[in-house]
Amino acid sequence: MRIIIQRVRNASVTIDEQLYSSIGQGMMILVGIEDADNDEDIAFLVKKVVAMRIFDDENGVMNRSVMDIGGEVLVVSQFTLHASTKKGNRPSYIKAAKPDISVPLYERFCAELSSGLGKPVKTGVFGADMQCALINDGPVTIFMDSKNKE
Repeated sequence: MRIIIQRVRNASVTIDEQLYSSIGQGMMILVGIEDADNDEDIAFLVKKVVAMRIFDDENGVMNRSVMDIGGEVLVVSQFTLHASTKKGNRPSYIKAAKPDISVPLYERFCAELSSGLGKPVKTGVFGADMQCALINDGPVTIFMDSKNKE
């Protein structure tokens, strides 16, 4: 499972020209799922996301988590995080899990993250054509892969 965490001042998802969900200060998280992902990947990433200290304290040091600041989280599925660009110029998405695997894992990730945060997370719509808008604060962008725990 791969995620991109972006520290945001605000973020939103629009579908069919209608605002679907939005948040204020917090994190926008893009999630890519592959066939080998499971509940262990979810647990690892949720634990890291909830405690990740990427928000400034009173001294301007990234020392606070999204929970510490009372921030919000918006989670959007993004199969393109598993793109392979090794050959040619058209990315291959063969590693991205099909919906029968990825939808339940995406939903569990969102549910576990909500539980860890103690409040609901906002989402996009799995598989929809979404327009995502955000103001990346910093900019701060973190990439994580549950199969490569660096």
